[in-house]
Amino acid sequence: MSTTNTFTDKISNELTAGLPAIEFRGEIRIVDHERDIAAACKELARHPVIGFDTETRPSFRPGVTYRVSLLQLSTPERCYLFRLNKIPLAKPILQLLEDRSVLKIGADVNGDLRSLHQIRHFRDGGFVDLQLLAAEWGIAEKSLRKLSAIVLGKRVSKAQRLSNWEAATLTDKQQLYAATDAWVCTRIYERLLRTPKLKKTQP
Repeated sequence: MSTTNTFTDKISNELTAGLPAIEFRGEIRIVDHERDIAAACKELARHPVIGFDTETRPSFRPGVTYRVSLLQLSTPERCYLFRLNKIPLAKPILQLLEDRSVLKIGADVNGDLRSLHQIRHFRDGGFVDLQLLAAEWGIAEKSLRKLSAIVLGKRVSKAQRLSNWEAATLTDKQQLYAATDAWVCTRIYERLLRTPKLKKTQP
């Protein structure tokens, strides 16, 4: 465990852009057939902490929105990409999203959950939002890119954010981007837990 908290409260876009990139180096598995859902969820449920994120096809026309296209859930070694434009938000996935014993770490968790609730209702449990948590360490930034820069000293690429997440086949770059976004949340979480929180000054 670190003995001091040296996190800055904010970081500029310029400083962030100059940092080395961080990428997921584990295995990426695409789940786009209903028959593969249960096995993927069973493997994920074996881990006490997993990374969580979603992606939605961007809309470039006013008034046009799309449903969430992709759900990413990542262990340290393997990230599963559930293609929700091709498979249902099935019971095994819902059970995992409701399981309080499996911590699901993300950034802007409420926004992601709102998107998933538009598909099916479920009682989400065990979610940790880095945007809320980071403030306890004196960090004011909210974006995953800035949180990674401050906590890990690494830059998360956002180059694929506005790509088509409903494409027939996800490109290697899309897969890596999506996996990194979920996995890096667990890295940030673990680093925070190993660092002392900011001491509150007495009034």
